[in-house]
Amino acid sequence: MHTLHFIIMKRLVVFTGAGVSADSGIATFRDSDGLWANYRIEEVCTPEALIRNRKKVIEFYNERRKEILSKSPNAGHLAIKNMENYFDVQVITQNIDNLHERAGSKHILHLHGEITKLRSNNDDLATVPIEGWEQSLDARHPDGSLLRPYIVFFGEAVPYFDKAIEIAKTAEIFVVVGTSLAVYPAASLIYNIKPDVPVYVVDPGEPAISGIRNKVVHIKENSVIGLPKLVKLLTEKTN
Repeated sequence: MHTLHFIIMKRLVVFTGAGVSADSGIATFRDSDGLWANYRIEEVCTPEALIRNRKKVIEFYNERRKEILSKSPNAGHLAIKNMENYFDVQVITQNIDNLHERAGSKHILHLHGEITKLRSNNDDLATVPIEGWEQSLDARHPDGSLLRPYIVFFGEAVPYFDKAIEIAKTAEIFVVVGTSLAVYPAASLIYNIKPDVPVYVVDPGEPAISGIRNKVVHIKENSVIGLPKLVKLLTEKTN
C-alpha cells in the first residue's frame, strides 16, 4: 500500500505595480516622456471622458494595447512564476497588461482591469476578449451596449477589491513589487495582512512603507534584479 505525501506550500501573495511593467518597456503614468505624457488623465481615463470624446478614449487604449502586445515578460515576471515551484503563489496586480499571464503565472487578480478585454457599458464585470489591438468605435456587447475598454477609470469603484482583501488575509508571506503604495484603495491591501506575516518590498525608490507594522525587508532594486534575488533569499530559507 502506497502512502501519499502532500506538500503543503506556504501562501505567498505578490502585489505588483507599474514598476514591473516598466521593466518590460511599458510606459507608466509617472513617465516624463512616452505615451502618457501627451495626455491628461481627465482626457482619457475617466467615465466623463468616454462620454465627451469616445473616439479619443478608444484610440488611446488601442495605442496602449498595441504597445503592450509588442512587449514581453521580463525577469521579474518570470521570477514570480518560478516562485510557484516553492509556494502557493497568488498575484494581485494594479497593472492592466497580460505579462503575468504570458509569463505563466496561474493565479492573477487584476484590480484595475485588463487591456486585452472589453466590457459592457452597463455592467463593469461583463467582459469579452479582444483579438489583436484595435477596438472599433461602434463595437457592441451582447447586451446591446457599446463596448468600452475593460479599465477601471479614475472615479470608478475597484470591483475586485474585496476579493483582493480576502486573498491578502491568507498571506503567509507578502511581497510588494514596483509600486509606490500611493494609489488607493489598492495600496491599503498591505494593512489587511496578519501582523506576523513578513513583508518583502522590491522597489528602487522609497515606497510608503513607514506605517507598516509588519517586519519589512526592502530590496532596493527594480523587479528584473530584485525579484530573482528575492526568490533565492526565500528558497534558501525553505531548504
